[in-house]
Amino acid sequence: MQSWSRPDVPHVPSTPADSAIPFFAFDTSAQKLTDVTPSQPEARLYVCGITPYDATHMGHAATYVAFDLVQRQWLDQGFDVHFVQNVTDVDDPLLERATATGQNWEELAVSETNLFREDMTALRVLPPRHYIGAVESIPLVIDRIEKLREAGAVYLVGDDLYFSVNSDPNFGAVSHYSSDQMVTLCRERGGDPDREGKHAPMDCLLWQAERPGEPSWPSPFGAGRPGWHIECAAIANEYLGRTFDIQGGGSDLIFPHHEMSASQAAVETGEPFAQHFLHTGMVGYDGEKMSKSKGNLVLVSALRTGGHDPMAIRLALLAHHYRADWEWFDSDLDAATVRLERWSHAFARTAAPSPTRAISALRNALRNDLDAPGSLDIVDQWCAETGDSPQAGAAMRDAVDALLGVRL
Repeated sequence: MQSWSRPDVPHVPSTPADSAIPFFAFDTSAQKLTDVTPSQPEARLYVCGITPYDATHMGHAATYVAFDLVQRQWLDQGFDVHFVQNVTDVDDPLLERATATGQNWEELAVSETNLFREDMTALRVLPPRHYIGAVESIPLVIDRIEKLREAGAVYLVGDDLYFSVNSDPNFGAVSHYSSDQMVTLCRERGGDPDREGKHAPMDCLLWQAERPGEPSWPSPFGAGRPGWHIECAAIANEYLGRTFDIQGGGSDLIFPHHEMSASQAAVETGEPFAQHFLHTGMVGYDGEKMSKSKGNLVLVSALRTGGHDPMAIRLALLAHHYRADWEWFDSDLDAATVRLERWSHAFARTAAPSPTRAISALRNALRNDLDAPGSLDIVDQWCAETGDSPQAGAAMRDAVDALLGVRL
């Protein structure tokens, strides 16, 4: 599957002190701030992608902008970043939306994926090196299920194949949730903890046998299609290796999705799926979590069509800490538009204060658990100062572009 175009990222010179700043972020599995600076020259990141049955809402955008900041900090530290993302282009929500709207499910997936690419391009999100659909990864999934069967971690319920979570002695190490919490979240997030014939309530679907009127593909275990969690485990391990630096996504993916993917991968490879697990907060609107099922969506594409500058949209997202739950208000975009104009005027000055301290402060803030709101305050303060350096505006503009992804 084709990714989107990559924006240029300016090189921002750094001092020895800047280069020594470690990059700390909150690791869900460790339950604390952890140094996520990679131990090898290639930094490896996997962020779960969309199920393309509707356009990109602000909750999606907040997550992908947050992990774009991760990429940008690694690049600024001098790492070669290998970013992989999936597209769940066959799944129950997609098929249900296609049926409800009378669309062909494949055409719906293609059109919404294209719109997502356009949104990410407009927001200057750095693209994945490998952008992989669930459908094209079915051979990888089949191979992974075969290996899990050899490990004794797979069993049948009817004609469907399930993964036994008891095959992983470390199951639960990502979320740290209680059994009762896990069962509740399984019910809420697409699982089937009450299905008869399962060995344990949390056991999850690996391969769903063919259903009448639904797409299916041949496999050694009969026609059908992949479960959701095995898709990401197979794609991540294929393109990033047996273990990688960061698994990322929204906090609603902690369980069951990230827990299950990590468990399946660990049983097959014998190694941790990811070194760190980072999660973003949920974005609300009209008093509830923004979601397609509730219909309370603020869409990036609609804001763009309405004439709003994508860089103002990005600034509005950066004004909230990535781990916080927050609510979108139209005034967020108004304030971001004003800020964007103020920055543009300040960067265009023929003489401005030296940016050296401000750029160092930016690096410190962003490598301290991606403190984007604090970073915006640092730029605001620099804009309010006066100075006589003729190249300062251009240098600050490049730093804001490289580190925050805001292009003026």
